[in-house]
Amino acid sequence: MNQVLSDTYKKARRVVVAIVGGSVVVVGILMIALPGPAILVIPAGLAVLGIEFAWARRWLRKLKAKTQETMDYFNRDRESSDKS
Repeated sequence: MNQVLSDTYKKARRVVVAIVGGSVVVVGILMIALPGPAILVIPAGLAVLGIEFAWARRWLRKLKAKTQETMDYFNRDRESSDKS
């Protein structure tokens, strides 16, 4: 009986995480065209999805790496212009 409840809980949790995280990502994507902080909402949705889904964790890791590359590029560019 406990095994059935445990399996049901795991499946229900996965569905809830998928619905909540997916909804947040969709709202974030809509915010690309509409006014709103899409750049913050999409990673938040991926973080929620990452609780249960490995693919979302990979996407979030790639997004963090790309964001860090971009920040490094602009910081390097700013430092070189400050020295001039």
